[in-house]
Formats: sequence, structure tokens, C-alpha cells
Amino acid sequence: MASDFFIGESLVGDGNAAPMSAASSFAMTVTESFGTEGILRELMTRDELLDLFRRSGALLEGHFRLSSGLHSPGYLQCALVLQHPRHAEALGAALAERTHRLRPTVVMSPALGGVVIGQEVGRGLGVRAIFAERQDGALTLRRGFMLGENDRVLVVEDVLTTGGSTRETIQVARASGAHVVGAASIVDRSGAPAGSDRTIALGVPFVSLLEIELPTHEPDRCPLCAQGLPVVKPGSRPVAT
Repeated sequence: MASDFFIGESLVGDGNAAPMSAASSFAMTVTESFGTEGILRELMTRDELLDLFRRSGALLEGHFRLSSGLHSPGYLQCALVLQHPRHAEALGAALAERTHRLRPTVVMSPALGGVVIGQEVGRGLGVRAIFAERQDGALTLRRGFMLGENDRVLVVEDVLTTGGSTRETIQVARASGAHVVGAASIVDRSGAPAGSDRTIALGVPFVSLLEIELPTHEPDRCPLCAQGLPVVKPGSRPVAT
């Protein structure tokens, strides 16, 4: 099974949200020759994953305010990759391959960003997929979704930055009496050292397909703000205050 991937790229931009530069011709040739079936067969090499993001316009550079409230010169808009069903299926199957040993009986994701990939991981594992959504600012189970003490929950989202959404989803599952067996994401941009550090921070085993280092800054210490570059709030979740 493939190990976690790590890259360290400088993404300091000019303030305009634009796709990153094209991937190497080798990576593009691999993807174009084999499509998502080839990606799934190789369990998502680093170049193939980055190529998916770049070709979908999902790997952006500029000046962004993240859901955590932090500022960053880089942003990953997974929805632009997941809008293609075959890409979503391949990513979900790859995460399912990496988490099936945890023996989850249900996948649970925070809405909105985790819903599509959670569904695909559930498909890959052959289990049901549910999601928590915000009501009065807090994540909660709605729409008749239920968990019980016999459920083994895998929490899945698209991108892990601070881990706040994942921890909140874990709390919702535990409050329902379920046992949380692990967490997973397509991308880990937390910047935490590899290995057990993420597991310790979340309190459960954690896996991702891609580790990528994108710097983050507190707003009052953001070098992009100091340069006077306009800040953009992408995504669907309100900014933490």
C-alpha cells in the first residue's frame, strides 16, 4: 500500500486566485493514458493527484482566508475535482483501500465539503454514508440520520487543515453513542509531522492520500496582508471567529 505523500511547494502568489502551473508532462501522460482506472490501479501517485488538482483548476494561489480564520497563499478547492464522478470514485476507492482494516460500518462527513468524498468512500467500503451539518453554528445529525453503540464510524472530509471539522464530527458521532475508529481526508495540509502526531491530535487513526505544505498565518501576522493584497474567502463554511 502506498505511503502518505509530502510535497513542499512555494505558493506565494500575486493576490489573484488562479490555477497553479501545469504538472509535468510525464504525470499528464500517465493520467491521459490510463485515466482514473490507471490512477486507482496505482493508488494515486503524488504526481497523478497533483495533476488532477491542477487540471481541474483546484490548486490555487493567491491570498485566502480559510475556514479556520487563518490566511494562506494556497488553497485546494476539492469540489472542482470531485465534480467529475470518475475522479470522485477513484479518490473514494483509494481512501477506502487505506481504511478498510479499521472495519468501519458507516462513513460520516461534515457538510458541505466532505459529503461527496464521504459518499464515495462509503461506496468503496460497502457501507452507508451520512453527514453532519450545521444548525445554529454547530454540527449535528439531521434528516433522520442515526448512529448507535454498534456503529463503527470513519470520519471523512476533503481537506484537513487545523482538524477542527474532523474533531467536531468525531464529537457528534461519539455523542450519538457510536465508536469512532478513524479519520481520513483526500489532502492533509495541516503541516504536522508525519506519523502519530495527527493521530494524537485527533485521538483516532488518521490517513490521507496527499500531504501538502501550504503555509498559514494568523491574520495579524500575515505577510500578504502586510503587502496590501486583497483576501478571498473561498469554500462554503463560515470563517471561524
